[in-house]
Amino acid sequence: MTDPALKPSSDSLPQGEPAAGTTASSAPSIAGRRRWRSGDLALIAVFAALLAASISIPGIPVGGLGVPITLQTLVVALCGLVLGFGRGLAAVGLYILLGLVGLPIFSGFRSGVAVLASPSAGYIIGFLGGVAVTGALAAIAVRTRRKWLGLFGAAIAGMVVIHAFGIAGLALKGMGLTAALAADVVFLPGDILKNVVAVSIALSLHRAFPDILVRRRK
Repeated sequence: MTDPALKPSSDSLPQGEPAAGTTASSAPSIAGRRRWRSGDLALIAVFAALLAASISIPGIPVGGLGVPITLQTLVVALCGLVLGFGRGLAAVGLYILLGLVGLPIFSGFRSGVAVLASPSAGYIIGFLGGVAVTGALAAIAVRTRRKWLGLFGAAIAGMVVIHAFGIAGLALKGMGLTAALAADVVFLPGDILKNVVAVSIALSLHRAFPDILVRRRK
């Protein structure tokens, strides 16, 4: 019989080395962000401010809809591509909350809950769904070899969600579904182009700060 005292315990193993029967490759190489640190909170604030600042560039009016083409969708995509699901959702949520309580940070320097009665309401609410989808898919895309394609797909998926909410909002304002679809189409080319720009910026940030979206184990 083997003396139990001679058996190596897990506590006696060198720290950081796998126990017997396991290999280093079986340990996850990438860890999710389960806890937000001060740096995460700072990023949330910075991207919320960036989203608010995006309205400083005048929007392009589109017909009589009252929904201008702005840079907001570009920044919403960037929030998801860089911050991921949780922090991206927090940044966009903070922006919307500040706008609803009175800061003039919606397109056209509007503010207050009255914005929810405007034709833009569906798109504004859709920002939350869009950044959530983009952020969730971006966390997967950065682990792949074809990061650009994956991130672009994530941005497009988020864009589809935003437009779906926008169309629903227009339809609820009394516009027929067919008319709402036709009115929404005019925004698609610009949003696709903005997604290309957002992905290019996000890739540069990921190269400069590899841990900005997911924490990699040393």
